[in-house]
Amino acid sequence: MQTPITQLVSLGQSIWYDNIERRLLQNGELAAMIGRGDIRGLTSNPAIFNNAIAKSTDYDADLLPLAEAGKSPLEIFEALAVDDIRAAADLMRPLYNETNGGDGYVSLEVNPTLAHNSEATLAEAKRLWAWVDRPNLMIKIPATLAGLPAIRQAIAAGINVNVTLIFSIERYQAVMEAYLAGLEDRLAQGLPLNSIASVASFFVSRIDAAVDRSLEALGSDRALALLGKTAIANARLAYQAFKATFGSDRFARLEAEGARVQRPLWASTGTKNPAYPDTLYVDELIGPHTVNTMPPATLEAFRDHGRAALTIEADLAEAHHVMTELAALGISLDDVTNTLEADGVKAFADAFASLLATIERRYSVPA
Repeated sequence: MQTPITQLVSLGQSIWYDNIERRLLQNGELAAMIGRGDIRGLTSNPAIFNNAIAKSTDYDADLLPLAEAGKSPLEIFEALAVDDIRAAADLMRPLYNETNGGDGYVSLEVNPTLAHNSEATLAEAKRLWAWVDRPNLMIKIPATLAGLPAIRQAIAAGINVNVTLIFSIERYQAVMEAYLAGLEDRLAQGLPLNSIASVASFFVSRIDAAVDRSLEALGSDRALALLGKTAIANARLAYQAFKATFGSDRFARLEAEGARVQRPLWASTGTKNPAYPDTLYVDELIGPHTVNTMPPATLEAFRDHGRAALTIEADLAEAHHVMTELAALGISLDDVTNTLEADGVKAFADAFASLLATIERRYSVPA
């Protein structure tokens, strides 16, 4: 029986689960989701781990011995996170093998406080990659200006990378450049390319949340006509940039050596405005060679009443029109995306700090 999920997968998009919790690993729920074909990968971030560890007692049995051994809050968190990521990667490994590395990935983010430090980010990526020691791991590196050289060097070093916190098409193009340059660096060293995988996490709903505030403040009919349209337009135009880059002669030469495309991954796809359909940022962004990482509520909604159709290239003229109208109204999308990047880095750093503070407070771990 065809379901919205099986239809979506048949159209070339993979669903990754934007969540990880110890109970899902222990009660068999994650394994069941994989077995049913509901999800084909998993992503995590500091906010997700903060929610999983700080707001439950699921980790106590493993956490307390670490605290009693005098481990720092950071050491405790990393030990717990690596255990979860390894367990999830092992559950995903059969899918990774079946798809020859096409899917079955689990993502772990570098320390978000290092987002503006290239060397430290790369060092963290290498350390976590070696520690987890799973071929279907992806290390998440933010697409900050400092993150770009770290992304290139991580790819050259043979590390799978999930590039996160991409908001603008301009930065997305820089991310794709970093990926291609990393592959070229690796090829120049005589190293294989066929084991490297990467996705570029392009954030969606946060764009509408930010732009809609400006449109509502303007209040004109012309402005209000654009409500809820910017994020979809931005993502659809980003997909055109993806097609241009990975349809180029430059990539063709790398593909001949075994390179994979760096798939765009639609992130932040939970609908933040209750006036919008709860599957809006899934239904409107479906296309080949893409990933949508869905939080639990969005996955359940799409399973129940999602619409699976090729929509990623629907009405590109409208997408360009939206961008033209925003500029005419004096709304700078560059300013919006720069602010969202800074806010995103801060939000992950704050969640990370909150998590460590909770561990220290709850278990009286010495500073």
